[in-house]
Amino acid sequence: MRAALNTLTDELRRLKAAGVKTVTVSDESLAVLRRAVAGRRKPQSVPTVNSAGSAGAPARESGDAGAATPAIPESPETPSEISASAKSTAIPSPVPFTIPPGDKAARMEALRGRVLGDAVCCAHARPGKKVVVGVGSLDAKIMFVGEAPGAEEEVQGEPFVGPAGQLLTRMIGAMGLRRSDVYIGNIMNWRPEMPLNASGVQYGNRAPTEDEMRYCLPYLRAQIEIVNPDLLVALGATATAGLLGFGTFKALGEIRGRWREFAGKPLMVTYHPSYILRNQSNRSKRMIWEDLLQVMERAGLTISDKQRSYFLEK
Repeated sequence: MRAALNTLTDELRRLKAAGVKTVTVSDESLAVLRRAVAGRRKPQSVPTVNSAGSAGAPARESGDAGAATPAIPESPETPSEISASAKSTAIPSPVPFTIPPGDKAARMEALRGRVLGDAVCCAHARPGKKVVVGVGSLDAKIMFVGEAPGAEEEVQGEPFVGPAGQLLTRMIGAMGLRRSDVYIGNIMNWRPEMPLNASGVQYGNRAPTEDEMRYCLPYLRAQIEIVNPDLLVALGATATAGLLGFGTFKALGEIRGRWREFAGKPLMVTYHPSYILRNQSNRSKRMIWEDLLQVMERAGLTISDKQRSYFLEK
């Protein structure tokens, strides 16, 4: 229980640092929390939690939070907001491996088998939930990289299928592509654990830790090696920190819209789609769209005048 309370406290503090002033939870969850805190000899203070009848608690969007949890914007998106709390079980160092020879399809199938059978990944996936591997065209020119699966993803076993994923699909469509034309993956292969409610269900997401992403990163590198895209797009501060290294920037706005490099590939840094879910202004949409215009230009895609004028203030 102590570990669960510490995890919850860290997440609430992270949300507060991100500018979130209130979090609504059910009366049942509040009662459980009060009992747990009352049972501790030295209870720790936590940010204010407001009761709102049977309303659920908004949670941070991970790789993509499901429809049940409204997304929390990643702006100002600082690596310092990435939670340092995780399941008490230590995350080991990744084990070196070699992708067997063959064509792309055979190599990816071998990699999927290794990831889905990885003992650490499977141990951290909730019972009945799935370990998640990237999907898309093995000949994609563009590869999108998020941080970790969310509630919908661990059920379907596919990245970016919840609300933020649906928005990402529409963004890809605006680029003149289909979801099946690109490759979409996450650094993490399991949904980062949070405390369970009284019904044994995880509600909400947290950012993966540096150790968690370090363990899974070789699997992402292997996907990049197999697909061999022309360029990569990092979605959000956590994914960017996982690729470029923690401490390489203070806020995503510092490097957003600029080209970097990862695994020998050009890397465009932009906001997570969840940012748009909470910031519906044309200005917010235009920021991300300008990043994607750079991606289209570098990938050699035709850009129409209509596409160039998307989300411009009128």
